[in-house]
Amino acid sequence: MEKKSRRGLLTKGAVAAVAATGAAMLGKGNEAQAQPKLEKRSPYPAPNPPVARPMYSRAVAYGNMLFLSGVGAHYFGTIEEHTKTVLDEISKNLIDAGSSLQKCLKVSVFLNDLGDYNAMNAVYRSYDWGPVPPVRSTVAPASGIPGNSLVEIDVIAYI
Repeated sequence: MEKKSRRGLLTKGAVAAVAATGAAMLGKGNEAQAQPKLEKRSPYPAPNPPVARPMYSRAVAYGNMLFLSGVGAHYFGTIEEHTKTVLDEISKNLIDAGSSLQKCLKVSVFLNDLGDYNAMNAVYRSYDWGPVPPVRSTVAPASGIPGNSLVEIDVIAYI
């Protein structure tokens, strides 16, 4: 049995590769000569008009930490409907980022009216936050919530 050296295999492989590349280049050279040359460069279509840079990100990850911006419900409805809409959207955003409600560490709830606290809590309790629920703050800003939402919630979770 003939013993093949690694160097011999590499050399033979390199020679074969050069031969194949040279043959391919010869073929391509002939094709390139057959195509008409463009006398004028054609620019790509103009890009869409610039869009204003967003003021904030929907979510930002730093290491295994995930920060989700506030989510509100911007339609006419009850506090229960708004809370469900917001928590469903937060849950979807967390899952999209590789996390979940069970991985939330901190929840901040902003209520348009502190009188909605108990009704919001009834909906909030119906979600699975895991065996150790996140810490939470609930406030009612004096000037309300932008966009006429009855509730806005942001979270910090891990991935």
